[in-house]
Amino acid sequence: VQLVESGGGLVQAGGSLRLSCAASGTTSSIHTVGWYRQVPGKQRELVARFIKGDGSTNYADSVKGRFTISTDSSEKTAYLQMNSLKPDDTAVYYCYADTLWLGRFWGQGTQVTVSS
Repeated sequence: VQLVESGGGLVQAGGSLRLSCAASGTTSSIHTVGWYRQVPGKQRELVARFIKGDGSTNYADSVKGRFTISTDSSEKTAYLQMNSLKPDDTAVYYCYADTLWLGRFWGQGTQVTVSS
């Protein structure tokens, strides 16, 4: 499984960005997709995840009501819509995919910077 991320960038506080994570390879084995984020010197934080089996989603408390995770109809591309961005959302965002028998795969990471 290969994951390619896009969509990061610089935005002012209150603005929006949408991250994409395109999967290729043995995508039928993927059961969960999501994003973590990391700030230098801090632990990687789970931001959001989407469980394909039942379509359920989970979010970090810090992003609930502002971020939305979804997939396209083929379930090969995941999206993280980020609204009402805050400077505290500044981080490198990594998408990931958990598979049934191949383990976890990571995207290359994309920088999100929110200016105050």
